[in-house]
Amino acid sequence: MVTSELQIERAIPDDVPHIAPLFDRYRQFYGQPSDVSGAVAFLQANVGSRQSVIYFAYDEQRSRIAGFTQLYPTFSSISMQNSWILNDLFVDPEYRSQGAGRALLEAARRHAIETGAKGLELAAAADNHTAQRLYEAAGYERDDEFVHYFLKV
Repeated sequence: MVTSELQIERAIPDDVPHIAPLFDRYRQFYGQPSDVSGAVAFLQANVGSRQSVIYFAYDEQRSRIAGFTQLYPTFSSISMQNSWILNDLFVDPEYRSQGAGRALLEAARRHAIETGAKGLELAAAADNHTAQRLYEAAGYERDDEFVHYFLKV
């Protein structure tokens, strides 16, 4: 367990090489093989083209990335408003239970407000009860109105 003051910042392309190893660990958490160079390329493409927004948490000396969240824009035809998909949220196990996840969720919320978005959407694995508790404590409401589908192509 690390006990240092964490800072939150929006990533720029120069930050990607520092975030990519943690992004790689996040992918491994979901059963993907390690590919740090692929992670760098993917994040550089997204951040550089502004296809995604990444916020990251780091320690006082900026020597270690504690966690990150990645947001993607989306749109609602019905409300004619934009919103954000909080697609990724990962906190290094050594920094968990120290407020990093909550701080990253707050950065995402502020970003949605600043961009005039309708809101934030996210999904959690059905068995990830820890994440579900964090999201609900941060004000997210479970959607029981819609059933979501996915077509693998």
